[in-house]
Parts: sequence; structure tokens; C-alpha cells
Amino acid sequence: MAFEHKSVLLFETIEGLKIKSDGTYVDGTLGGGGHSAEIATRLESGGRLIGIDQDAAAIEAAGRRLSQFGDKVTIIRDNYQNTKAVLWELGITGIDGMVLDLGVSSYQLDTQERGFSYRFDTPLDMRMDQRQTKSARDILNEYSEMELYRVIRDYGEEKFAKNIAKHIVKARAEKSIETTGELNEIIRSAIPAKMRAEGGHPSKRTFQAIRIECNRELEVLKESIGELIDLLNPGGRLCIITFHSLEDRIVKTEFRQAQNPCTCPSEFPVCVCGKTSKGKVITSKPILPGEEEQEENSRSKSAKLRIFEKISG
Repeated sequence: MAFEHKSVLLFETIEGLKIKSDGTYVDGTLGGGGHSAEIATRLESGGRLIGIDQDAAAIEAAGRRLSQFGDKVTIIRDNYQNTKAVLWELGITGIDGMVLDLGVSSYQLDTQERGFSYRFDTPLDMRMDQRQTKSARDILNEYSEMELYRVIRDYGEEKFAKNIAKHIVKARAEKSIETTGELNEIIRSAIPAKMRAEGGHPSKRTFQAIRIECNRELEVLKESIGELIDLLNPGGRLCIITFHSLEDRIVKTEFRQAQNPCTCPSEFPVCVCGKTSKGKVITSKPILPGEEEQEENSRSKSAKLRIFEKISG
């Protein structure tokens, strides 16, 4: 299956980056190369784009799509949390902009053997980087009931998290949980019939939670934002597209913290903590996709774009 991922908020992101033709940019979640292609098109002599992704299929697909740009584009297989090390290896000390599109690609969801989707009955996997050893299967069969409850409650925001965790532990006592179909059945049995009929597929929240835990998605995001801002040149911008409230909350909080890191009590007349602003939040409210985009791409409906600009001078 071809690697496909329709880039959401594409125009808004490119506008938000304020691309300079001779600037250096990073696409930290390369995917199929949609955002990268638009960035590279706007680069001229001296301009450079670094594309990073941990998924081998994305690297292959983006490599084909971006080959037309020659040595203007460099593609690296890694996690965006290692951007600083990647740039250091390339001799780059600062960048003029970076984009993160945190959505799961259509390819990952629709390729049955990747085990991301509750729509198929396939072996449990959910690893975005298949070099990683821990998979969804390991989480479901090795985590304690309390750990499973925490993951499903916090990352899936699932009201029946406790009962689902209990049913998972009960089921695996008889045999290990191996497939997405088996997990679907366990979740179905843990949710009251009346509630299963409401709010979409009953497995949606639990599958999201297990995927987030498997790939450490929220931890990586929270740990990375401050360092990514530090990599920006003065006036450089970081654009982050999120797809659910947990991600958006982290981006909103980290951006605000970078804009105003002062820890002094409010009653202090002047700041004495010495912590200074890294820049400013460009988006007081997130940018949302328009009606036309939402109609053309249903997966864009939950997307939110937030932008931070590094302090100038």
C-alpha cells in the first residue's frame, strides 16, 4: 500500500512559518512529505530543509516525493525528540522554522499489519518506529491492572477505563491477547450495551490510549517543545498541529511557559527569578481547518495549529 497522509492545515502552516527563501527548516514529522514539499518549493539558493520521521515507510515515500529538490532536502530516520542531535551531525546550529504534524498517517491506520486500527483483526503492534521493541501487545499482556487503568483513563479519557483494564487482565489470565480483534471483544464486553451505541466505535478511546503509551507520544512532545524553541534563530517559528485535547493542552501550556517563564509571586513588583521570555505565542487561539477542508478530509476535523515565534534580537 502506498504511503498516504493528506496534510492538514497545509496553507495555514506554510503561512505561519513565514518562510525565507534562504532559510533552514525542519519537518519533524515528515510523513508522506506534504508539508515538506510545500516548504522546499519556496526555498532558493542557500535554503535547506531537513525532514525527520521514525517510520521507514514514510522515509521511503517522502524520499521519492522530495527527490526533485536534490540536495536542498536531507531526510533522516529518527524521532523529532532528537532534532538537536540530528542538526549537530549536519553542522547546523540554528533553524528558521519547524513544523510538527502529530497526526497518525492514513497509511499507518489503513495498513492492517501495522495493528493501529480497531477496524481490522490483525496482530497487535502500533509501533510508529518498528525498530522499537515494545509493542501494544506487550503493554496489554505485561502492564498491571492499575497501569492499564491509568493509561486508558489518562490517554484515552475513557470513562469505563477501570472496567476495561479489569477485563483485559481477566482475559489474558486465560490466554495472551494477540490481535486487535481480541482487544475489540474485550472492550465491547467491558462497556454497557447502551453506552456502546453512543459516541462512535467503543474501542476508539482505548486504542488511542494504547498507541500513545506505546510510542510515548505525549512524553516526547512535552519533553521536546522547549528544546525545539531553543533551536530557532531569532524570528524563527515553531508550528505544531495536534489532533486531540491532550496534545493541544501540552502545546498550549509549553508555549505559554516559553513566553512567560517567570516564577516570581504575583505580588513581587519586579521579576527576580531571572527567567526571561523565549518569544511570543502567535496564536492566542488555535487555527482550525475551514469547512471545505473538513468536508474533503474528515480526519482534519479535530486538527488545531498553534504557532510560537522566537524572540528577535
